[in-house]
Amino acid sequence: MRTFFVGGNWKANGTRSSVRSLCAALNAGSALPSGVEVVCIPPIVHVEMTRQILRPDFAVGVQNIWLDKGGAVTGEVSAEMVKDCGYPWVLTGHSERRHLPQLKESDDLVAQKTRHALDVGLNVIVCVGETLEEREAGNTMAVNARQLEAVLRRLQYTDWDHVVIAYEPVWAIGTGRVASPEQAQEVHSAIRLWLRENLGNNLAQRVRIIYGGSVTARSAPELARQPDVDGFLVGGASLKPEFLEIISAANVGKTRAKL
Repeated sequence: MRTFFVGGNWKANGTRSSVRSLCAALNAGSALPSGVEVVCIPPIVHVEMTRQILRPDFAVGVQNIWLDKGGAVTGEVSAEMVKDCGYPWVLTGHSERRHLPQLKESDDLVAQKTRHALDVGLNVIVCVGETLEEREAGNTMAVNARQLEAVLRRLQYTDWDHVVIAYEPVWAIGTGRVASPEQAQEVHSAIRLWLRENLGNNLAQRVRIIYGGSVTARSAPELARQPDVDGFLVGGASLKPEFLEIISAANVGKTRAKL
């Protein structure tokens, strides 16, 4: 059974005061059930503060890294720095970094960052997903496969045990729209088939595929019932106590796994 995974991407939000309030609310929640993993991913300036005051059963991570060792790359954060600070997780390929015109990260740049993070000993949440135009053109899986193939070219088989794939349909991020449980399952199942075809059934059954795209406490339980939805990457709702309710959807997922 795959460990249910819930990531909270705080993006470029928060003040020291709001981080204290959010951590206090999260700390007041009940203990995590066995078989559930939670990672909070604050802005880089708040990561250490969050780690110091957040409950110990929630890990912390960072939202971005440089593609290689540090040095003369002003404004960047290296994977070596992240590892040295003891933050075990990093996001790569988030749709905002792929699609914001000021950033426009390519598939290969995402793959390079992923490769370097793994080389340093970090775990990686690799994000993939299609735009509304790509979905309406019938290219949903072609886009996801293209993004995954760039990563595949740079990874070794054993690297995938340190990777979580986050499917985040771009059209559902920050829009209030959410893929239906059936739409999410269709794509997650196709990604698992892609893993099976490229890396074998054993690994395909181990890799966690989580859903990201306007996840809320209301939508989480039905999504968690889907057999190939192994958790969530949560945006706006991770900045609220509602995040605890989303985590509790893991109980639905665990029930599903027993059926």
